[in-house]
Order: sequence, then structure tokens, then C-alpha cells
Amino acid sequence: MPSLIDIRRRIRSVKNTQQITKAMKMVAAAKLRRAQDRVIASRPYSRLLERVLANIAAADGSATDTHPLLVRRPEERILLVLITGDRGLVGAFNTNIIKHAQKFLAEHGSQAVELELLGRKGRDFFRRRPVKIAAEYATLFLRAPEQPKAEEIAAGIIGRFTNEEIDAVYVMGNRFKSVLSPEMSTRRILPVDLPASRGAINYIYEQPPAELLAGLLPAYVKNQIYLAMIESSAAEQAAQMTAMEAASSNAADVLDSLTLKMNRIRQASITREIIEIVSGAAALG
Repeated sequence: MPSLIDIRRRIRSVKNTQQITKAMKMVAAAKLRRAQDRVIASRPYSRLLERVLANIAAADGSATDTHPLLVRRPEERILLVLITGDRGLVGAFNTNIIKHAQKFLAEHGSQAVELELLGRKGRDFFRRRPVKIAAEYATLFLRAPEQPKAEEIAAGIIGRFTNEEIDAVYVMGNRFKSVLSPEMSTRRILPVDLPASRGAINYIYEQPPAELLAGLLPAYVKNQIYLAMIESSAAEQAAQMTAMEAASSNAADVLDSLTLKMNRIRQASITREIIEIVSGAAALG
């Protein structure tokens, strides 16, 4: 049976851990609010960009026939952009993404699949596996994702697709749906699937539609990469906040159990001392 000193030591240790988890929960909650604001602010631009592309395609369908980012080829060489986190203590956030990536690799076993790894956890996992890694970025999510970095990553992907080094590009990561339920997402960003027009607006174009597409399609792909990064960042902060809240609750349960055990040991010790005193008094009498 552990002594009172051992139990008190464990109680101090659990209290210290609980203070850390509570602090980490508060930090994650503050970061989540900022990340959520970035996601909400970015979504209207993305929807408007999709609408403009749809209207241009509806205005002149021939403009979509020749652009290199719209060319469809047999998907023999696939690039999977996998977005994970840089930190642990986020519950099953990274594990679920990696499992989905392994499933994707198994489903496309007959094709040549390369991985572009955004986030340290994905890099650490797949670096020890027999997969081809095209590029890796290990510290993107230690701070809030930056749009220039996302555009740099997207520019390299666009260049490889245009040069026909790869036939399709998929992005896999967590989308921020709510604090308690992130949503796994796998979507193809190249070749670009132009959204269907919903009530096309009769724009007056100063430039030919083909020239507009030449400028808007790369911007669309870059925006998709950036949006996936900030969505994943928000989902990661939500996962950490939830995990730290659960850890704090578990620590409280452990403290209650240890306190009860300590009180029982103290009560047993006091009872034993009283019995010894009474027995000694009876023997003297």
C-alpha cells in the first residue's frame, strides 16, 4: 500500500499537470478564435472566385478548351498534398489524417503517387515508409499559415502539372466544420473542375475570356491551397482545445480518487493509533 507521502507527491504532480492542461486549453481557445476568423473571412472570396470562373466559362465555353490547368489526362501520376499538424497533444487529429492518406495510397496502388507533406507529423510518419516524397514543409503550422507561403507551394505544384510531370493533384486535410467535429476532406484541385454556373451574370469583359482564365485559374488553385491550410490550422486548434479540456477533466477525476485514497489511509492510521492507545490504557489498568 502506498504511503501518505507517496500519495501527496502524486497529488502535487497531477495538480501541476492539470494547471498545464488548463493553460494549454486557454491558449488553444485564443488561437482558435483567430484561426476561425481567418477561415470565415476567406470563404466569401473563394465562393466569389468560383462564381466568376463559372460565369466566364458560361460566357465562352471555347476559352476552357486550351488552358493547361484544365487539361485532363489519364491519372497515372498523382500528387497528394497531405496537410497535418506540427504539434502533438491534439487527440486523434493527426492519426485520422494519416489513416486516410494510407487508405488513399492503397486505393491508388496501381498508380504512381507522390506525397507533398505539409506539417511535421505527416513528414515524420511517411519519412519512415516506402513512399515517394516530392516535398516536405515541417514548420508551417507553428504559427498561423501565411498566404505568400501557400502561393509559393501552389506555384511549384502548378509548374509541375503544366510541365506534365503529374496528371492530377489532390489535397487531403481537415476542414473546420465546428469545434467538436472537424471534417476530413479529399478534393482534386488539378485539373481544375470549373464550377457549374448558377444564373450567369452578363458581364462586359474588357479582355477575352481566355486571358481572364489565364490569370484567374492560377489564383484559384493558390486560394484552394491557402484555404485548405487555414482550415486545417483552425481544426488543429479546436482538436487541441478539446483534448486539453478532456485531460483537465481526467486530472480532476484522478485528484478525487487520490484524495479519497489519502483520506482512507489517514483514517485507518488514526483508528490504529486510537486502538493502540486504548489497548495500552486497558493493559495498564
